[in-house]
Amino acid sequence: RMKILITGICGFVGSSVARYLRREFPAWDLVGIDNLSRKGCEKNRWLIERELEIEFFHGDLREVSDIETLPRCDFVIDAAANPAVMAGVDGKTSPRQLIEHNLVGTINLLEYCRVHGAGFILLSTSRTYSMTSLSSLEVSVEQCSTLRAPLGTPIARYVPNFTRITIPGLGKDGIDEGYSNRPPVSLYGTSKVASEQMAVEYGLAFDFPVWINRCGVIGGAGQFAHPAQGIFAFWIHAFRENRPLKYIGFDGLGHQVRDVFHPDDLASLVASQLREPRESSRPHLLNLGGGLENSASLRELTRWCEDRFPNSRTKVEETNHSPTTRPFDLPWVVMNPSLAGDTWDWKPTYRISDLCEEIALFAEENPGWLSQT
Repeated sequence: RMKILITGICGFVGSSVARYLRREFPAWDLVGIDNLSRKGCEKNRWLIERELEIEFFHGDLREVSDIETLPRCDFVIDAAANPAVMAGVDGKTSPRQLIEHNLVGTINLLEYCRVHGAGFILLSTSRTYSMTSLSSLEVSVEQCSTLRAPLGTPIARYVPNFTRITIPGLGKDGIDEGYSNRPPVSLYGTSKVASEQMAVEYGLAFDFPVWINRCGVIGGAGQFAHPAQGIFAFWIHAFRENRPLKYIGFDGLGHQVRDVFHPDDLASLVASQLREPRESSRPHLLNLGGGLENSASLRELTRWCEDRFPNSRTKVEETNHSPTTRPFDLPWVVMNPSLAGDTWDWKPTYRISDLCEEIALFAEENPGWLSQT
């Protein structure tokens, strides 16, 4: 009977993984820890303790004494982090806070795994990849129809000129695991790269399994969204709540592109990793994301929202003259999850249109969600 510790369990990803595992593997014992620092997390504490009947610990991973109170588990799923790329430089958190949350907390968990012989699954990020080439990617504006409006009208987005781009790990299907991690990747990205490397070293030195999943944008109903993290959910909720929106940076027309995938698709792979034999030869570092077929530009997403919420008073401001691109913003980031598909038979099951509709339905059922979270 497997016992699993989920950190950051009251966050969107942590609670989603917990819900999936409870539903699909009811015989497993689940334990969770969260410091409840994110606004809105208290909402999920009721879900975790009452509905899912998961043993919950209110604690901080930076405090060794908090981890020492946790029961022995067979596996740790590390879903705790400060997930914003601007963390440490935005004036809301200090660089030290970021490193303590994302790296020191992970090291404390790896010590827990060393003591108990537990396996370790790290939920990492696409932001571990070097910004140098991505920030200066040669792109053109083309009509696309990945996220179609109801009438099927193609909308403009950036498309890299792959006939002229020769960057290892970057191709028409997106960024793969061979793309460079060379700085700069942001303080946030570096904290996750360091966490990945420490996890691998601990696993090799102390003989416990380590799996690392580099995740692109994740989205779904109930996400505590804001512009720096959870952009699809933020945009849809903002339309539903009649909030003002603005395209920022690049040409100021919303042509920048991201892919997105659902947390249930992440959880399905995590479940496979939990059940995999310790001596497995499958790759232990994977890119996960929606891929090119589940990507959209902000302009495409805006058109989808306009059709989905025809009575919304939201008007997206277009900044056509001297738009300022913020630090760490990138014009085109699409994760290539083909390695996960080839080696785990994994692929996203949620289409981007279905994922957006799930968020929209939740937004209608929960007016004022952005104010609450």
